[in-house]
Amino acid sequence: MRTWITLLLLPALWLNAAGYRQQPGNDRIEQVIILHTNDMHSKIDNLAKLAYLADSLRARFPNVWLVSSGDNFTGNPVVDMIADPGYPMIDLMNRCGFMVSALGNHEFDMGQESLNRRISQAAFPFICCNLDVSGATLKPLQPWILLKTKSGLEIPFLGIIQLDENGLPSSHPSKMAGIKFYDGISKAAEFTQVKDQYGVLIGLTHLGVEDDVNLAHAHPQFDLILGGHSHTLVDKPMVENGVTILQAGSNLRYVGKTTLDIRNGKIIRISDTLIALNSLKNENPGIRKRIDTYNKNEEFAKVVGSASRPLEGVDEIGSLMAEALRETCKTDIAVQNRGGIRLQSISAGDITLKDIYKLDPFNNPVTVFQLTPDEIRSLLCYGYKLEKGIDLQVSGMTYRIKDNGQFQCDSAEITGPDGKPLDPVRRYSVAMSNYIGVTYKFDHTLPGIDDRYTTAECLINYLRNHPDINYQGVKRSTVAP
Repeated sequence: MRTWITLLLLPALWLNAAGYRQQPGNDRIEQVIILHTNDMHSKIDNLAKLAYLADSLRARFPNVWLVSSGDNFTGNPVVDMIADPGYPMIDLMNRCGFMVSALGNHEFDMGQESLNRRISQAAFPFICCNLDVSGATLKPLQPWILLKTKSGLEIPFLGIIQLDENGLPSSHPSKMAGIKFYDGISKAAEFTQVKDQYGVLIGLTHLGVEDDVNLAHAHPQFDLILGGHSHTLVDKPMVENGVTILQAGSNLRYVGKTTLDIRNGKIIRISDTLIALNSLKNENPGIRKRIDTYNKNEEFAKVVGSASRPLEGVDEIGSLMAEALRETCKTDIAVQNRGGIRLQSISAGDITLKDIYKLDPFNNPVTVFQLTPDEIRSLLCYGYKLEKGIDLQVSGMTYRIKDNGQFQCDSAEITGPDGKPLDPVRRYSVAMSNYIGVTYKFDHTLPGIDDRYTTAECLINYLRNHPDINYQGVKRSTVAP
């Protein structure tokens, strides 16, 4: 893998000052360099390196565009858990020179009023074609925009957001009240004629790589899809149905450098290089100073607990999170969904408030249901089919999924803390985030009741009551054929 240093040291003889390569017959190829990120999730520390890279390229090449495929927010408390949530990310993206962002599902986490403020503060537009905000607080967004080269060539970018089985992006439904969403691949058909007008069409999508492939097969009018949502590191460009698909992982570990060769208004060549930002030594000093200012928040440095051994993976960390819900809310059982576990490891030693909010940036209210064993099974099986594998981590029970081989949950064997099956005629109190309660489809005769705690508050309380934890080797869910 080549870094930007290699790229910038290449001889410049093949590129004249106007950004063209000379071709026989006076045909000229105009080049556009697109630096593309996705799923940055408020990880601001590498933005100083990204800015230096972008500035270095802009000094040499006339057409250098910096774009995001969405999910700019949620994942770093110094950005998300402040009085004006999300502003540091917008401030830094403005300073880096971002030119457009797709709308990601986590853009909704802060609520529509806050999102309106962030969009108004951005020096670049957010785009999305498959939503209708006429009945919502969110202000209208453009479905697509044009970016213009120095020679005047206009290139359209179309924004598309993913939808879950419930017809909504993956955020709490309450944050999206009044917004109508439409299937993105179907909706894109209304905009493919843009290709006829401009000769080029780029998708700036937040669909996930599987649906990017589906989009390419449904609409070969796209020349290029710069994707997000699935956190896929596409180290070699994917070409599906003649459409190039790219994605740069997540958390700003990488940026993609895509070069378009354009002749007579048509893209004739696409190349892409992934650049590992941690491998770069130089930074933009002004942006580094700004990042350091945002990171200096003494409140987040407060220690709330300690781990005698490191916690690794969703089994250990998810068990901790479920335990915190069960003990704090005084229920029989608690469950934690895999998507709500935002750290893959916790080091041994002190656990700070910042660690808690990195682990659980959503801080949803807790809901308690009274469920029979059969209703609990329906919840476990729904999560298994949704995630195509074990989803729910638990406390107060263990379980084993019986799978027919195609991620279909035939049944779930549940065992209580005494090693015996649950009482089939008893109802058990089950704590969960209200995101699970609202979005998961499971059997429950009785409605859930919101508890007075949030999920992050449960973690903080639990760690303060158990100042030295050890979850090494804890595993409470298995799969059997």
